[in-house]
Amino acid sequence: MCRNIRQLHNFEPPATSEEVRAAALQYVRKVSGSTKPSRANQEAFDEAVEEVAAVTQRLLDQLVTSAPPKDREVEAAKAKERARQRYQQAG
Repeated sequence: MCRNIRQLHNFEPPATSEEVRAAALQYVRKVSGSTKPSRANQEAFDEAVEEVAAVTQRLLDQLVTSAPPKDREVEAAKAKERARQRYQQAG
């Protein structure tokens, strides 16, 4: 999975439409191999982003879990700590 695509399910507050669209954009960029499509491909690229975002939102709306929602700030702090440890070991 692309590192820039973050988990969106089971957070409080729920993922925003902007977060869903950003994940869709990252996915389409990864799959297409292009961060900025040519003019000839722009319409197909934009359409794909919108379709992936719509499907992703439907998925998030339908998923159920018995786990308590995660706190975004706590999860971000955990990710920062993992990154710090990873980069310390690499250096």
